[in-house]
Amino acid sequence: MPTLLHLAASPRGALSFSNSAARSTIARLRDSIPNLTIVERQLGQTPLPPVDQHLVAASLMPAAQRGAAELAALALSEQLIVELEVASIVLISTPMYNFTVPAALKNWLDYVVRPHRTFALSAAGKAGMLADLPVRVLMASGGPVHPLHDFATPYLRHVFQTIGLADFEAIHLEQMLRGEDAVARSQQQLTRWQVGFVEQMQVRLRV
Repeated sequence: MPTLLHLAASPRGALSFSNSAARSTIARLRDSIPNLTIVERQLGQTPLPPVDQHLVAASLMPAAQRGAAELAALALSEQLIVELEVASIVLISTPMYNFTVPAALKNWLDYVVRPHRTFALSAAGKAGMLADLPVRVLMASGGPVHPLHDFATPYLRHVFQTIGLADFEAIHLEQMLRGEDAVARSQQQLTRWQVGFVEQMQVRLRV
């Protein structure tokens, strides 16, 4: 059964432009892929606990040396990684804060980007250990985004590629606080993108 993992990074709930974009995208997918299962993580409204020293120590320890305490420290990380592994599609809805991603999304990444679990280490560098799948990011901003000041998109692209997920695309919903006309333009852009995205997923999932 196909599964969509939705990571919502905005703390604004129903007021969030990125959350609204995700809801309409998921609704379109459900209309075209009726058996689609949705797994949702409201990272912005229910943040994960910060990564602590116990998680870091356990993640760096050889698996054979881990005891009950280390396994407990890794339990949430393992749960989040498994959610990622079983997903068919990852949809991230997030604001852009101060030129990059919110802390809540960065924290989730720190749980799932783990040495010897989601990426391997070698003399040649890091190599992803997860099977590739589509990662799509709906990123909202109150004003315009200059490409030179967008540190969120290249960061997300690189970090997902590090764990093996190279099928990446970010859709920018800009100027969402600059009046009705700007919002309407972004909505039109989103609608056009959604049509193509649904078609791509139907082909990929053989619906």
